[in-house]
Amino acid sequence: MREGRKSATNPDLLAAALFDIAAESGLENASVREVAKRAEVSIGAVQHHFSTKEQMLTFALRTLTERMLNRLTESAPGTSPQVALFHALSQLLPLDEQRTREAHVLAAFAVRAATSAPLAEIRRTALFTVRTGISAVLIQVALPEAETRAALLLATVNGLALDAIGNPDLYPAHYLEYALESQIRLTLHDAEVSTGLAD
Repeated sequence: MREGRKSATNPDLLAAALFDIAAESGLENASVREVAKRAEVSIGAVQHHFSTKEQMLTFALRTLTERMLNRLTESAPGTSPQVALFHALSQLLPLDEQRTREAHVLAAFAVRAATSAPLAEIRRTALFTVRTGISAVLIQVALPEAETRAALLLATVNGLALDAIGNPDLYPAHYLEYALESQIRLTLHDAEVSTGLAD
């Protein structure tokens, strides 16, 4: 992978370098100089693509959210609502090394977005997209107030992810999976009760 970075510089490779740094030591350490060093290119090569650190961060967050959104929508057609919801929402939990690194970086971007309009807009769009997708599943099962229930499911997952990256010993992967399955089951049970299917 290093050899590919040496032979050519492109925004995706620089975003990957920034992601690595942010996952290991936080966004504050993802300077242009450090990204250039990690990508094994000159500072000028980074500045050729991004004239400011803010532009580099914006591109990196957009790249990460697009990758995650693609995974969230990969559920095979015909799967049950419970399976579809679990597959999508589990992508946001730190259940393996990749998703743990992503959760760390997303948490860092969430803090940074509080003072950055471009980052805040990317997060808003991504959250709206995920919530809309969850709502669509809940609407299919005739759940009342589907959008509100979708927001609550997403908030549960985001809260679990944040707690888990801060206290990994308290939130091992099997516990996170069980908690997510339980919350989905409770949400769908409400749909069964409202339609009389729970009898």
